[in-house]
Amino acid sequence: MKRIQLEIKVLSPLAISRQKPGGSVSECEDYIPGSVIRGAIASEILKQSGQQFNDLSKNGGDFQALFLSDESAIFQNAYPSIKTKGKLITRGRIEEIKVLPATAFSSKNKPGFKTESKNGVFDTLIDRFCAEYYGFAYEPTCPQEKDGRVEPYTGFYSKYNSKYYNLSVSKRLLTRVGINRRRATSEEDILYSVEVISESQSRVKNPTDVIYKSAILVSSQLSKSLHKFVDDHRQTFRLGGSTSRGLGKVHITPQQPEDTPNIVEQKIQDFNSKLQFRWQQYSVFGNPIKELPNRTYFTLDLQADAILREQWRRTTVISAQMLGQFANIEDESLQLEVAYSSYDYRSGWNAAWGLMKDVELVTDKGSVYLFSTTQPEIWYEVLAELELKGVGDRTCEGFGQVEVCNDFHLVLREDAV
Repeated sequence: MKRIQLEIKVLSPLAISRQKPGGSVSECEDYIPGSVIRGAIASEILKQSGQQFNDLSKNGGDFQALFLSDESAIFQNAYPSIKTKGKLITRGRIEEIKVLPATAFSSKNKPGFKTESKNGVFDTLIDRFCAEYYGFAYEPTCPQEKDGRVEPYTGFYSKYNSKYYNLSVSKRLLTRVGINRRRATSEEDILYSVEVISESQSRVKNPTDVIYKSAILVSSQLSKSLHKFVDDHRQTFRLGGSTSRGLGKVHITPQQPEDTPNIVEQKIQDFNSKLQFRWQQYSVFGNPIKELPNRTYFTLDLQADAILREQWRRTTVISAQMLGQFANIEDESLQLEVAYSSYDYRSGWNAAWGLMKDVELVTDKGSVYLFSTTQPEIWYEVLAELELKGVGDRTCEGFGQVEVCNDFHLVLREDAV
């Protein structure tokens, strides 16, 4: 499969709503879901049908291959890009935007990546795992403060010149009034507010444009034609709701399709080297209650919400059996060592059907699953494939995106960044 990187510049507020079941307030996401990008491109293709893409009614057409086939294109979530000192750092100079793992912690008093006023962020997965084998509870404290309390730290992050940056967006409320269709005047008692993502970073002195980064994974046969279509219509796409009221205007810039390098084996080796290094340091506490088995360890880190089912039942944990089914591998030595996950609910609107989507129980992005095996050589290729295709249901809409051995697990407490 080929990867088409997308840079989405926001030109007007985005109403990317998420309504919780039973709630009356429409909240706004802090990212652009892959399902929204998928729907916008599909809608534009249908409008332009018969030009560069075959009509939906034609069997075997491009639209069917992109959106309806078993190997349909995968539209990943778009996460906010990096900004520092009020200036946008151009694409190509930053590393990939990722989700902080659930095991990341930061100071309660001065949370955030290390600056003059913040104490930094570190990961606790390896320390927790080693502490369990020594039989004591792991209670981290802030390395910059004496007995300083720490709390979980979530969000998006990226690196620029080996420095970590937290990524976020600004939101605001737009107040609207209902219109009486018969009199064409404002309707009494109909006043509502819509939470939207701002089109600029208003927190800084000189507001800058909001940029999101996403990717489309598509077959090699359709990658060039899809890239050309998005490039030719880069200014016509509309994302989110209330587009007829001026919201959702964006400018999408696609990069040339490219192959994705397979570095899974190297990441697994780096993770195990750090784990062994930490295990040797723990010898200062005496003898462990049980020795660390001679196994190869790796993590699955959710980079997007996932819809998981095991034996037709909803779950928030990827078991060893489920992972074997995802990878189509039988490995009796595979074990789930530990899982850190939470859940939420997601729904949405299907514009093609004109109906609400089912309410789904989702496992939150940032969830971490630590596995071990005695046969690592059979997993390198399939784990790289899982990084591309994702796990669980509705992966073509951006759900279930995973990363193997997120590099933030290597940031130990004394090396807080």
